Amino acid sequence: MAGSVPRIVMKFGGTSVGDLNRIKNVAQRVKKQKEAGCAVLVVVSAMAGETDRLVSYCQEISPLYDPAEYDSIVATGEQVTSGLVALALQTMGVPSRSFAGWQVPIQTDLLHSKANLDTIDGARLLASMEKGIVPVVAGFQGVTSDKRVSTLGRGGSDTSAVALAAAIQADRCDIYTDVDGIYTSDPRIVSKARKLDKITYEEMLELASVGAKVLQTRSVGLAMRAGVRLQVLSSFIEGPAVMEGQLPGSLVVGEEEIVEKKLVTGVTCSRDEAKLSLRRIPDKPGIAAAIFGPLSAANVNVDMIVQSTGTDERTNMVFTTSKTDLPRAIRVLESVRESVQYQELAVDPDIVKVSIVGTGMRSHTGVADTMFRTLSERAINIEAISTSEIKISVLVAADYAELAVRALHTAYGLDGV
Repeated sequence: MAGSVPRIVMKFGGTSVGDLNRIKNVAQRVKKQKEAGCAVLVVVSAMAGETDRLVSYCQEISPLYDPAEYDSIVATGEQVTSGLVALALQTMGVPSRSFAGWQVPIQTDLLHSKANLDTIDGARLLASMEKGIVPVVAGFQGVTSDKRVSTLGRGGSDTSAVALAAAIQADRCDIYTDVDGIYTSDPRIVSKARKLDKITYEEMLELASVGAKVLQTRSVGLAMRAGVRLQVLSSFIEGPAVMEGQLPGSLVVGEEEIVEKKLVTGVTCSRDEAKLSLRRIPDKPGIAAAIFGPLSAANVNVDMIVQSTGTDERTNMVFTTSKTDLPRAIRVLESVRESVQYQELAVDPDIVKVSIVGTGMRSHTGVADTMFRTLSERAINIEAISTSEIKISVLVAADYAELAVRALHTAYGLDGV
């Protein structure tokens, strides 16, 4: 892609640049990569805790803050980091220059605080790299058509890094974080979880959407569409420059790069779930639209949906949303009670979504049976089920989260030796 000189995007998250010593370590790592013969572009997040601090200022001044002014405030966290990393590189003898999103420019739509990327002009960055200068770009931000600073939403620095890698046709985008790769499950829950050398975009996208926090969902989707090879690795493990053929982390790649496809690649759980039950609703056409239309209009994301109909022309509707969206969802449902005519609204925040993911499901039978039987043998009741081509998710009581994950990890042969 990049020709004779490999182009590498190195993205560092908030914990990796959490203080001045860590920023110096990041600069040293970038210097090693450049000295190994690579053209390097760096993308940084705000220092750990900085975005939360800036957000709290906005909320304290004005609980109903203007999203455009919010963006101009919270974007400063990444700008500070980018300048400090550039300075650290300069003191080490590495030519470097920081770039805010508007200086690239990274063009977004007008949706402040959760903007979508439109276009990125990589010409200025490439010109710097060809001169041996390391651009350090502030992640998470861009500029709107009316020349206002915009931000991409929490976790948006990963999206920035992938988009920039696509714009400069990078050979690889390395995402440095506080873990050394992508595991078959959370090692804090499953002690026998194994690090994966490679995982497909689709699998990572599904895992990210159901609780795995290693990569932001949006960034994985963008990488899949743009064909950007991602690597997840730790910024806290010392070593030589990261070169192809001796990659220490986990690669996220196209399915064609995976030689041996596992039946199940990973098991994860999401604790950010709440279950809502609308009971004894009239069973007639248009009821689902009357419920989920207003929820959608209020930007409430609904996930698993189960409907059960009785013999008395009444039905029950059960669905899940995030705990963050729960208060808004309750307000919406209470506002439509008269039109929907449900008799009871029940809320259960003490549930989790446990999921298995793997491209091998496409060509194998019995995957769901193994999951249901494994949970049944441990007396874990399943409250709802949803599936995709390479994923099965079940809703269970929160008290059984870790038992369910460990049992499924063993059942699908994922335990390390």
